[in-house]
Amino acid sequence: MSEPGSAGPAGPAGRLFARRRRANVVGGRQHRHEVKVTPEEEALLLQAALAQGVTVPRLLVEATLSSAVGETPTERRNAMVELFGIHRLLAAVSNNVNQIAKATNATGEVHEDLVQTLRAVRRTAERVDTAIDGLSPR
Repeated sequence: MSEPGSAGPAGPAGRLFARRRRANVVGGRQHRHEVKVTPEEEALLLQAALAQGVTVPRLLVEATLSSAVGETPTERRNAMVELFGIHRLLAAVSNNVNQIAKATNATGEVHEDLVQTLRAVRRTAERVDTAIDGLSPR
């Protein structure tokens, strides 16, 4: 669930993914750290947190604990939201192309560009599915 009033990178359609704060954990978080920064560093932290749609504490924890690749859970979530959006777009395009194919079939003429377009849409959708599967939490 998202925090009331928060608007994540996905907007209303991606509400499932839009959460600024980290989820609560059983027993709470027992340790607290204080970090002092200059006004310039604060501005950079705020800018980075805003760009990722998270709080500064979450940004600091994720950046520090991210994998060797440097991907944070927030970056992974944002990538998944984007890929889901692309997949929906491809589905809509495929539907339109299929309607064109039906119309073409009514005349008995199949245009080569239609066939190539359908193949490209299917290949792209498969690549997106593969990418989403690779990003899913393990």
